[in-house]
Amino acid sequence: MRISSTRREDDFEINVISLIDVLLTLLMFFVLTTTFVQNARMQVTLPQAESAERSEQPDALVVLIDRDGRYFVDNEEVLRPGLDSLKEVIARIGGDNRARPVMLRADALTPHQAVVTAMDALGELGFTRLSIATTPSQAAGAQ
Repeated sequence: MRISSTRREDDFEINVISLIDVLLTLLMFFVLTTTFVQNARMQVTLPQAESAERSEQPDALVVLIDRDGRYFVDNEEVLRPGLDSLKEVIARIGGDNRARPVMLRADALTPHQAVVTAMDALGELGFTRLSIATTPSQAAGAQ
């Protein structure tokens, strides 16, 4: 006696498990090899050095970098070098207002890496209004 199964012999079946494996492998490949473009979160406003007009911002957070690469946030020195300690001091002094303007004052002989580190710390904390302080050029002073 033959017990018949509910399955008929002419049913067609597609094995999708191998297709799922291939699909997941392709997905992982594309995720790992794709370059994601990140737009700059920080808007940098560079003042023109030739202009005699100054726009002072009395409530601005001042980040000062001397020629040795030491950081000062509102006249308080950042004692430990590095991005994390700079972020801690900026977050403590700057408060929760991320729309507050920030004035970055760097000596002319400051290493470029120190300025980039300060900008990176400000950007990671969410500050978007950054101005870089300059002095008028000799040509602008002669006019």
